[in-house]
Amino acid sequence: MNTREQQLAAFDRLLTIMDELRSQCPWDKKQTLQSLRHLTIEETYELGDAILDNDLEEVKKELGDVLLHIVFYSKIGSETNDFDIADVANSICDKLITRHPHIYGDVNVENEEDVKKNWEQIKLKEGKKSVLEGVPKSLPALVKANRIQDKVAGVGFDWEKPEQVWEKVQEELAELNEEIKKGNTDKIESEFGDVLFSMINYSRFIKVNPENALERTNKKFINRFQYLEKEAKKLGKELHNMSLAEMDVFWNESKKFYK
Repeated sequence: MNTREQQLAAFDRLLTIMDELRSQCPWDKKQTLQSLRHLTIEETYELGDAILDNDLEEVKKELGDVLLHIVFYSKIGSETNDFDIADVANSICDKLITRHPHIYGDVNVENEEDVKKNWEQIKLKEGKKSVLEGVPKSLPALVKANRIQDKVAGVGFDWEKPEQVWEKVQEELAELNEEIKKGNTDKIESEFGDVLFSMINYSRFIKVNPENALERTNKKFINRFQYLEKEAKKLGKELHNMSLAEMDVFWNESKKFYK
């Protein structure tokens, strides 16, 4: 691994390259905070994919892309004298020190849960009116639900045992089933949302990240279905002309390769 001196030299190299690109490259010159936003989101999702695939070489590359965006935003901020990379770094350093009084102060904690509770309480002291203010509005619904539950749990609003949460899941499923029988579309959607929310809540208690779990299933399904398509093509068949029983043969075969 690189020494701290080498790490700092590499970061200085990136800052220098950013200065050069911003002053000399026609594309880089035109970029704004707003124009980079959607690209940053894309890069973040690509990093997430690499992490799920456990492709460490790709993780390294995608981290570089995300780091570039941080440096890019900071460069733009420096041009308007609003902030630069040092301000960005010092800001997070100050926040980390403030929110870790068990490391940089005299607060004692026994476990991870104590740390999370302190974190939320400190944020309220910093002026936030609600513990949920820190949940971005634009987060995908599944991720947002997980963050909401995690944050309210941080101030003690939570179930005590996994069994209680599982009972809630079953209760919500029963309510959904009742609305399906009645055929009220709006209430069905509402109850379906409650089922998802309770399942996401349960995932915390069994130590499963719901976003990662669902994405793993997405990838597994894609791989299995593409195997089905490939095998059907070998036989000169189109899926829409095959029976479900014929497709099931290849689908079951795919399970040997994609678990």
